[in-house]
Amino acid sequence: MTIETAMTDAAAVTDNRVNPAPRRASIEASVGKVRLGGTAPIVVQSMTNTDTEDVFSTAKQVVELARAGSELVRITVNTREAAAAVPKIRERMAQLNCDVPLIGDFHFNGHKLLTEHPECAEALAKLRINPGNVGKGSKRDEQFAQLIEIACRHDKPVRIGVNWGSLDQALLARIMDENAKRPVPKDAGAIMREAMVTSALESAEQALAVGLPANRIILSCKVSGVQDLIAVYRELGARCNYPLHLGLTEAGMGSKGIVASSAAMAVLLQEGIGDTLRVSLTPEPGGDRTREVIVAQEILQTMGLRAFTPLVAACPGCGRTTSTTFQELAQDIQTYVREQMPHWRQTRLGVENMTLAVMGCVVNGPGESKHANIGISLPGTGEAPVAPVYIDGERAVTLRGDNILAEFRGLIDQYVARSYPPLG
Repeated sequence: MTIETAMTDAAAVTDNRVNPAPRRASIEASVGKVRLGGTAPIVVQSMTNTDTEDVFSTAKQVVELARAGSELVRITVNTREAAAAVPKIRERMAQLNCDVPLIGDFHFNGHKLLTEHPECAEALAKLRINPGNVGKGSKRDEQFAQLIEIACRHDKPVRIGVNWGSLDQALLARIMDENAKRPVPKDAGAIMREAMVTSALESAEQALAVGLPANRIILSCKVSGVQDLIAVYRELGARCNYPLHLGLTEAGMGSKGIVASSAAMAVLLQEGIGDTLRVSLTPEPGGDRTREVIVAQEILQTMGLRAFTPLVAACPGCGRTTSTTFQELAQDIQTYVREQMPHWRQTRLGVENMTLAVMGCVVNGPGESKHANIGISLPGTGEAPVAPVYIDGERAVTLRGDNILAEFRGLIDQYVARSYPPLG
């Protein structure tokens, strides 16, 4: 057996073993122009953190998130002034040539706001309702039904979004009473998860009874613990076929939020659970809100579930790569392709699937570069001051001197123009 044959056979076995399971949601919903569930691609979404009453700031952030790749954007609608601002935000977005679907996030007073401001409901592409926050006691079912009736009237889909920080206390008490009667009661964590799933499914049944079609329902059950999220969604995915929105709520800041979100959602996505996701990062003071969009895209792309922008492979560096040149080049190229992607997406077909490599020495540099569509292997410590460039597995040119970045960018531009057909 040749090395090439062995590698091909190994790749086939690996593909059979690690390919994600088929998606579980068989019902397909539509949120504006975006499809969810069924055979539709998994959708990235995010949420603004501006004051919705501030039309210009909110519209600006919506546009920034959309341009970063958020395919749905959620906004808080918590006051009469915020509800009145929603159509104006939509108008401002149109002026900025942005048509991303807007989702309204309602808690406590959504039934009043949407009744008083029907133009708000009309401007939104979807409503998000938390069944734990729609009302207490006898008012709960009435106000929930009122929200669903408004959604039906305006032909809007609804995400029924359960959150463990705001569970319906009456439902939780009922589940706890039932648990106490079991021969072997479940622990508190299991009861909390059971209550969340029950809240989502019973609320969906109530929505159906009011008249909301099944293909207008999306469910979510958000928690902040990785293992809890996996357990809740496994149960929810096994008990329904509605599209599911994934998200680790209150994921945290920086690397903690990224790692926790990736760890939880990657497991579920690999099992075919999840149709849309948000990475709920806490931004650093003054930080860029779009970071959560990029992280969500990278989760999907590194898992092979979708492609959004060319991926850059780069080595971590070692004693052979004491120069920072390859690190700076890798960062520059990653930034460059992200900046170019909005233009490439509109003009070139399939460029998001391009792969690049920026390597720091001769150990793995040439081999990794050959695996990429276009890759460069920079000299390590003590190596000859040359940087061979490989294009589709073949050594194409060798770069030298102080202008490597500009020359390599030029080669990428040439490759895009040559390899990806123009759109339109």
